[in-house]
Amino acid sequence: MTSATTPVPAATVSAGPAPSGRRRLRPGRVALAAAAVVTILASIFPVYWMLRTAVEPTRDLQSGSPSLWPRALTLDHFRTALDADGFWTFWRNSLLVTLGSVVVALVVAALAAFAVARLRWRGRGVFVLVVFAAQMAPWEALLIPMYIVVRDADLLDRLATLLVIYTVITLPFTILTIRGFLEAIPIELEEAARVDGCSRATAFRRIVFPLLAPGLLSTSLFGFITAWNEFAFANTLIIKNQDSRTLPVWLSSFNNVFGTDWGATMAASTLFMLPVLLVFVVLQNRVTGGLTAGAVKG
Repeated sequence: MTSATTPVPAATVSAGPAPSGRRRLRPGRVALAAAAVVTILASIFPVYWMLRTAVEPTRDLQSGSPSLWPRALTLDHFRTALDADGFWTFWRNSLLVTLGSVVVALVVAALAAFAVARLRWRGRGVFVLVVFAAQMAPWEALLIPMYIVVRDADLLDRLATLLVIYTVITLPFTILTIRGFLEAIPIELEEAARVDGCSRATAFRRIVFPLLAPGLLSTSLFGFITAWNEFAFANTLIIKNQDSRTLPVWLSSFNNVFGTDWGATMAASTLFMLPVLLVFVVLQNRVTGGLTAGAVKG
């Protein structure tokens, strides 16, 4: 005698509690979100307060009851900063030194990274190790030795000296970053170009170099920010020739010239921040894609 098994309808099978329409908030996720909000506000608030002080009239700034929002708006502080003695000279100095160091660092780093990523030569591992060590070293610790070397070489008070130092500071990071991008580019592309008759230099210039655009933009942004904001070397190596000062040094003495004019000081700080902000806004999409691509090794 056989017993027939009755199939159980699929609809009667219990699959656990049905998911609710609303997602349950986990305490850990809420804590992380709250920490992120607090961090963002703590980072943005000083910038907001700087902008608020730059556009608020002096009479309101000197009042005994400061408010979170400006009571009135004015551009007089920006006029004071722009009309300050030497502002455009120091702006030009910073721009020349920053752009010069970025361009030189990119050219040298591209060649060095190509030699490390594509060529096989004795001492390559030691070279990479030295570059890593230079990247981790605090450059401020070398301020006094560099000052002695520059002084003995009679190179004080020269923008070219700052250009060389800024290039050396940004070079290790630039080499390591571009090396990562080169390793992500298939070497078969270069080999195919060489089979078609291109030399190694021509293959690099026509095939590899265009593919390095995201990496070059990423590293150039880092170099631009580093050189534009650098203060210690510019303040130490530019002593007598005040016309060779850069914007960070000028900004540090701005409050001494105008006394307690915090509105003009914050306006000058805003003008100092604008170039970096504009460069980042223009290049942010390419920089984000470049950093992501550089993190993947082909």
